[in-house]
Amino acid sequence: MSSTDGPTAGERFLNGILPENPVYRSLLGMCPVLAVTAGMKPAMTMAGAVLFVLVMANIIISLIRNLLQAHLRILVFTLTIAAFVTIIDRFLAAFMYSMSKELGPYIPLIIVNCIIISRCEVCSSKQRVFTAIADAVGVSLGFALALASIATVRELLGSGTWFGLPILSALGWKGWAVMILPPGAFLALGVLLGGVNWYGQRKKTPSTEVAKG
Repeated sequence: MSSTDGPTAGERFLNGILPENPVYRSLLGMCPVLAVTAGMKPAMTMAGAVLFVLVMANIIISLIRNLLQAHLRILVFTLTIAAFVTIIDRFLAAFMYSMSKELGPYIPLIIVNCIIISRCEVCSSKQRVFTAIADAVGVSLGFALALASIATVRELLGSGTWFGLPILSALGWKGWAVMILPPGAFLALGVLLGGVNWYGQRKKTPSTEVAKG
């Protein structure tokens, strides 16, 4: 495939945010989605880490795409991703130690995050650097949007706060403890995923009825 094949940079960017959202559409990256969304701060820190790793990995893979051997490409993807995960992991440990401890093993687990490996395979190993960057930013924004929506629901209902600021708790909300526990992650994800699918089907229905008429 030539570097001009496939969607344009603009299409890659927009598709990654909503139409091909990695969480709500592709159901990728479920481990951090469920593990770090008890609060907005850890969720957005994870989103920032994924943005850095995905952009840098896409750039490197796109630059060396013509040198990739088919049987070694996954190994190259993984080693490239691991290098940048190590950088962001050490950065957090040095400058955001408490957050680094809170996220624990989930930063190193970015190495095997299917979102990043899939973008290396689908886009950056086949297209030019600018398109690869646009794809990385779009997908990262889509991932951040998913994390933010789940974390907002869980933190508001679980603690009555948002980014640690009293919102519902200021109104006397005592908090629904289950929402900051693992079951709350599944509950919030299930409800929001169902809502996204319902909305998507609702948008398709009118056009389907017109076509039948």
